[in-house]
Amino acid sequence: MTTLTNKIDFALIFTAKNSNPNGDPLGGNRPRTTSDGLGEVSDVCLKRKIRNRLQEMGEAIFVQMQDNADDGKQSLSERYNDFKLTLDKEDQKDSKFVTSKVCEKWIDVRSFGQVFAFKKSDEGKEVSIGVRGPVTIQSAFSTEPVIVESIQITKSVNSETTAEGKKDASTMGMKHRVSSAVYVTYGSITPQLAEKTGFSDKDAQLIKDALLNIFTGDESSARPSGSMVVNNVVWVEHNNKSGQYSSAKVHNSIKVDKEGRLSVDKLENLNYEILE
Repeated sequence: MTTLTNKIDFALIFTAKNSNPNGDPLGGNRPRTTSDGLGEVSDVCLKRKIRNRLQEMGEAIFVQMQDNADDGKQSLSERYNDFKLTLDKEDQKDSKFVTSKVCEKWIDVRSFGQVFAFKKSDEGKEVSIGVRGPVTIQSAFSTEPVIVESIQITKSVNSETTAEGKKDASTMGMKHRVSSAVYVTYGSITPQLAEKTGFSDKDAQLIKDALLNIFTGDESSARPSGSMVVNNVVWVEHNNKSGQYSSAKVHNSIKVDKEGRLSVDKLENLNYEILE
């Protein structure tokens, strides 16, 4: 398969309304914020959503959510070891061959990379393989400081039976949400690393489609349907593998104001595609 032809940079702009875009477990699951009050959605969270969309599109995913595993595997090591058994014993000893096969098997491995570092296998050997992927994405930050609202909630029934028959403390809880905010993140796809993992132009199209639909099927109590919306995806293709400009310069040519209005100062000889 032909690997990625040209360098790609991209931007994702999305809006959150009355939702929790990315809860912080160290902060009582309040929406993540920076020290200066900007809302934040971590790169790990964004990659999780991309993986989920790719999985729904029928692509094989290595880092699956346990409650959404489509192969019955309970852990990454189980998934890896089961796959390794499909290879000849001699090939299993060749780390380069194994690396090529895991990249060929799982799109998230050949996209984002993966460190395979598991406990000893049945043969008594430790697994330690590192794959560096061509797709990188930054954390998303809001265009201005966010207002986080917190409300206390109660349940209509007890979680446990109490001696007095009254509601116990477990019926009380908290929910947190961002009233309204526009978030922006940037990313890049590097052909030089794509050559090492086998990432192709077709894979790049799948990443683009996943970004456009990143919140489809992602609804939850914290993110009700319609509360997270993709405003735009700006997809920028260079005309060679190295790229005519640095990613920083391309990203800086894409500007989003506080209201979420997009403006692009197009650089020469780049193909800008603005998607909604």
